[in-house]
Amino acid sequence: MKQLRTLRILLILSACLLAGMITAFVLKPAPADNRISSQKIGGDFTLTSADGPVSLSDFHGQVAVLYIGYASCPDVCPTSLAILSQGLNQLDETERSQVQGIFISVDPERDTPEKLKTYTRFFSDRLIGLTGTPEEIDKVVRQYGAFYRKVELEDSALGYAVDHSSRLYLIDRNGEFAGLLNHGVQPGEVKNRLESLLNE
Repeated sequence: MKQLRTLRILLILSACLLAGMITAFVLKPAPADNRISSQKIGGDFTLTSADGPVSLSDFHGQVAVLYIGYASCPDVCPTSLAILSQGLNQLDETERSQVQGIFISVDPERDTPEKLKTYTRFFSDRLIGLTGTPEEIDKVVRQYGAFYRKVELEDSALGYAVDHSSRLYLIDRNGEFAGLLNHGVQPGEVKNRLESLLNE
């Protein structure tokens, strides 16, 4: 009788453990790079440039490439923007004139529209820098399945860094999300994807 009761307790504990494992697996957050597939991506937005308000719909008829980051980023953003610039430079002049790069800063505390204008021009004259209020930025971040978070830096002149996703979002001539390119993509692939969208 005692053995039967012990067996019953072990079975109950095993069932509870199994249920807990299943629950943890089901509720586990998706990795950052996979979150994008579970929601509708894209949509129009309006943010602020050094020359005034800019909306994605302003570039209707062109292909757009969107990147979300910040100007004080030490390596990820400059690398991605340099790759975008190289991809744009591989297009011929007519093609390049039909592509608009958009850099959205998630660091409005430090990235003024004027600072972003100077920063983006360093990479390409086909790149515009935009920012806005935290609420406006968060709306765009949600629309495009991106993420960012402020990370305090002790004993650093910067004060804080911003951990963020790193993707190039491709937007077709109708303003619709057409795909993304993950961090580390080669300039040739950027050029090929842009050409494909231009020829649609």
